[in-house]
Amino acid sequence: MPYMNRRSFIESSAVLAGSGGIATGAIALPEKEQPENSIGKTPHTRFAVNVEMWWTQLPFLERIRQAAALGFPAVEFWPYQGKDLAAIAQLTSDLKIEIAQFTAWGFTPGMNHPENESRFLATIEEACQVAHQLRCDKMTVVAGNVQKGMTQQQMLSQVVKALRRAAPIAEKNKVMLILEPMNGRVDHPGHCLYGSPDAVHICQQVDSPYVKINWDLYHMQIEEGDLCGRLRDGFKQVGYLQLADHPGRNEPGTGEIHYNRVLRAASELGYCGYVGLECRPQGTEVAAARAVAAADVW
Repeated sequence: MPYMNRRSFIESSAVLAGSGGIATGAIALPEKEQPENSIGKTPHTRFAVNVEMWWTQLPFLERIRQAAALGFPAVEFWPYQGKDLAAIAQLTSDLKIEIAQFTAWGFTPGMNHPENESRFLATIEEACQVAHQLRCDKMTVVAGNVQKGMTQQQMLSQVVKALRRAAPIAEKNKVMLILEPMNGRVDHPGHCLYGSPDAVHICQQVDSPYVKINWDLYHMQIEEGDLCGRLRDGFKQVGYLQLADHPGRNEPGTGEIHYNRVLRAASELGYCGYVGLECRPQGTEVAAARAVAAADVW
């Protein structure tokens, strides 16, 4: 193939795109920037802003206002404990913005140890009532960090046992528990659940429509790659998607993941739920929101 420099390639690609010569992989850019109050109103994917990671310098409720001001349809957040739930419920109702999911059970104490099982079940009961208060139908649960004296198989078997007992609670309340696998190379060394195969196997064993996976594409990229293929293989167990680019855990377009292709793959598989923006804006939140919108163009 004769040498073609980058400028020539881009120019020729633009000509081909205009004439219909480029198909699947081309990214169409909007002719003009959307107004700020409609950036979050994207054509294919419904995004939920993680208000633990966006506008971190602002009070919590103001972060929700900022997400709504950009036109996003939903937000998500981490633990419900310690937050003014009544105020959150009222504000989201007033703003007509949804809560896509929150964290019901975190890293410690792990549900992967038998002595924590009763506490886990009691917390899930409580968190389901919180979910009703917030008009939310999904809650993240985390398997737990490595337990001293337990093998990997013992820990994962205990996760299955705990989730089997929690499943009737979730089913009764119609609130989905979404189990989140992490990554151990960058963010969560010492955790017990990484990547998709173990998480898929756990959900298959629990066998409940209300126990699925919080499929965080950032964690999956670091642990296993092949994002579209793995998503296809495990799609029956997907309850929710999250994203961030890698490296950096910033918005799409700042790292190595071609999110236009990945989000398109999710859409083609039939995913129509929210995608959580669990990423740190590299610059301003408005710029990050525009980058997210650009990733939804195909």
